Amino acid sequence: MRAYNVFRSQAALAGRMVRNGPASLTQKRFLSIHEYRSMEQLNKHGINTPKFLPATSADEAFAAAKKFDGKPVVIKAQVLAGGRGKGHFDNGLQGGVHLVKTPEEVRDLAQKMIGSKLITKQTGEAGRICNAVMIAEARAPAHEYYAAILNDRVTQLPILIASNQGGMSIEDVAKENPDAIITTPIDYTKGLDLKTAQEIAHKLGFSSEKLEKQAAETFVNLYKLFDEKDATQVEINPLVETKDGQVLCLDAKLGFDENAEFRQKEVFDLRDISQEDPSEVEAGKYGLNFIKLDGNIGCLVNGAGLAMATLDVLSLNGGKPANFLDVGGGANAAAVKKAFELLLGSKDVRAIFVNIFGGIMRCDVIAEGIIQATKELDLKIPLVVRLQGTKEAEAKKLIKESNLKIFAFDNLDEAAKAAVDKAHTQQ
Repeated sequence: MRAYNVFRSQAALAGRMVRNGPASLTQKRFLSIHEYRSMEQLNKHGINTPKFLPATSADEAFAAAKKFDGKPVVIKAQVLAGGRGKGHFDNGLQGGVHLVKTPEEVRDLAQKMIGSKLITKQTGEAGRICNAVMIAEARAPAHEYYAAILNDRVTQLPILIASNQGGMSIEDVAKENPDAIITTPIDYTKGLDLKTAQEIAHKLGFSSEKLEKQAAETFVNLYKLFDEKDATQVEINPLVETKDGQVLCLDAKLGFDENAEFRQKEVFDLRDISQEDPSEVEAGKYGLNFIKLDGNIGCLVNGAGLAMATLDVLSLNGGKPANFLDVGGGANAAAVKKAFELLLGSKDVRAIFVNIFGGIMRCDVIAEGIIQATKELDLKIPLVVRLQGTKEAEAKKLIKESNLKIFAFDNLDEAAKAAVDKAHTQQ
């Protein structure tokens, strides 16, 4: 069960932090890049992959496929979501991954993929736009493995997770057969040494010493990439032993720590905002952390912990939050106004609940933003406000003197109940 618990602790860091209950959200603190970009990073770090070429049009895909000398290739939709192979496009095409034999087939598939939305179990019904495809040589695996390097909250160290059951959902492997997973903590002051990597490769059961050495070198280089690029996730599934005697990474998923953007410009220039929600991208420009949910009460809160608590309190009072919005500690009146614009961007929002605990963030600054937004945006839906902490008295005075229809409360439960009640009356 140790391996399974490790996977559970890695969920947030790997972009899978799921909150159960009436509302669920994914809190991202990393940059994801497309598969072909990930493969490029692997190659730069001496890690072997099949030959591959990206294309952004059907003609480019056709030209790229002709460079594989008539050999079978795989065409893969470049969409930032798992389950692409089992997904479907909004134009009816089934599957985002296809094995094809001719450049003409590649062109036809690329024509259907590029510009259409791929819908998978991770995208929801809205899907995500496919703006590029990757054409890669088809390599026949003799055996498929799994390898990933993540940060482990339990040991507070990077860990290498490896399994000889690759090519499938590793979470399922961890749950059904935890003994099939090898978890190795890595001393970040020393890195992953070749001897340890070779021991792991031997346990996985590669068919020869030569292949064990190739796998070990791959593990070492994966850790170097993880360390040098401030990654939060380096996942290879599958890592394969090919029938012609090579160790290759057939699929790669990389994530990078957003806090390291200032020193990883080359990596962060690879960001594709077409794969992100436009409102979340816009929020980021103002230093706001915004995630859409499926409720009808817009929430504006400072601090991620208080924001989560606010969602819980609304849910306990029978309400459904429409979003997670953390304005942080450095927001100004303009940022608060932008936050209101984001909240009002959803036609489903029937009330707004502002819950601020002033520490670094001053309540009077929030109050100024609230008043400005209420006036300039001609707010028509109920606005419930709870402000406590630094400059609380000044904030309450500003709100009172504004003569605007703002419902102020001191008690969190009372404020949440009021927000829920007012949202219901607006249905």
